[in-house]
Amino acid sequence: MSELVAAEDVLLFVNAAVTATGQREFRSSAAEQRFSLAFLHAYVRINYRPLYASCLALDINDHNAALIAEHLLRTPGEAGPGEGRLIAARLARMAPQRVYRLFRALRAAGVNNRRTRAIVRDWVAARPDPALDAVKYRPGVKAALRHAHVPAADAETGDFLFAPGRRVRYGNPTLEAYRRAHYEEAALYGLPFTVAEGFAARHGVARPVFLERMAPRMTRLERLRTAREAGAAGGLPGMPLTRLALYVLALPLAERAARRAELTGALRTAARRAAGPYAGSWGWVAGVLDDSFSASGSAVKRRRPLAVALGCHFLLEALAAPGAYTGLWTSGGTDPLLVRPYGPTPLGLRVLDALDTGPERLVVVSDGWDNAPPGLAGEVLRVWRSRLDPERRTAAVHVNPVYDARGFDVRRLGPSVPTVGIRDAEDLPALVEVARFAEGRTGLAELRAYLDRRVADCLAAHERERKEGGR
Repeated sequence: MSELVAAEDVLLFVNAAVTATGQREFRSSAAEQRFSLAFLHAYVRINYRPLYASCLALDINDHNAALIAEHLLRTPGEAGPGEGRLIAARLARMAPQRVYRLFRALRAAGVNNRRTRAIVRDWVAARPDPALDAVKYRPGVKAALRHAHVPAADAETGDFLFAPGRRVRYGNPTLEAYRRAHYEEAALYGLPFTVAEGFAARHGVARPVFLERMAPRMTRLERLRTAREAGAAGGLPGMPLTRLALYVLALPLAERAARRAELTGALRTAARRAAGPYAGSWGWVAGVLDDSFSASGSAVKRRRPLAVALGCHFLLEALAAPGAYTGLWTSGGTDPLLVRPYGPTPLGLRVLDALDTGPERLVVVSDGWDNAPPGLAGEVLRVWRSRLDPERRTAAVHVNPVYDARGFDVRRLGPSVPTVGIRDAEDLPALVEVARFAEGRTGLAELRAYLDRRVADCLAAHERERKEGGR
């Protein structure tokens, strides 16, 4: 029993680390989210520190990965073997601005032990373009170098950061472009997009002209954010599924209908890419997808739950056998491209409709607030599992994109079907594997073995990337 409790505690934390970002949700404030997360991080770190560190190898979001790294580095006296390598491997996968934010938090907290300095030194040394970082993340770079007593990558970068008036010009093209951009418009097109935007406004450059000339230097995400503004669709190919779904949902309904072929093709391509080797392997699949009003999210996470549901719809279509997928929206709508957050959440009725199709897999994508009538989905699943399908011919899982701060977990439909948190739709295949631990029939030993395997894979991938980068 104690092992089952421990496994449930760790899985509860994993659900929170996947979904929660400390931001306001539809039914909870940012303060409630942060308080709830702070408690969970402290509880799991103190009671299950090795498993807490192992969560860095899972597909948790970067916000919680940074919190785990910070909490582990704050308590070096409790450190276990291999923690430093695991932290370094996770930081290598994170966006640089988040890592610099973590380093500033460690500096503010006065955390400057030998392990912390080594991690900062190695991460900074592995950056592919120190001059680009110095221009794009200047405050973060300066804080990290000062706190860890790490010298700049070269003399020019050091002067740019700490003695900007010392040099008349720079040999590095990025640093020189930054210097010249203060008085020369042409120089700003040699800078990163986010830095060049400020100089373009200062020089009075027309926005369409600026976007057209900056296109070759923009990242995929920057192209996606500016695609509609520039009247182009060049950012859609290759975009992650959930980000693409967010982009689609931000468009007016009329524009979605007018661009139906383009947007549907892009979503299906992204879904096939996310499915990878699992494409077509799930047999008959039924999906129950929540597009009720609560799927509108919050002011800071606008339409995020609905975007996850839309991405899961196209991903489930790719995972199912050809022609063997049925997607059912709670609103009763049949056009996924025109979906919008509206109305109550009749999950129970849609679950009944889904089970009528006789699927091999049932996937429910919802925040779990079944309210039309309340609790019907959980009761349907309980009766179905205990009376109609005790042999478990149909595999069922509930994936929830919203963290419930008051419950310290994602909201569940009932004990008969496992529930896991989800942040991005493309993580769905991996989360189905985690869902088997959430059924309450496996203990800590099985979960520990799974986490050990994920840690080994994470460290091996990091070592390969480090060696390839050093060539």
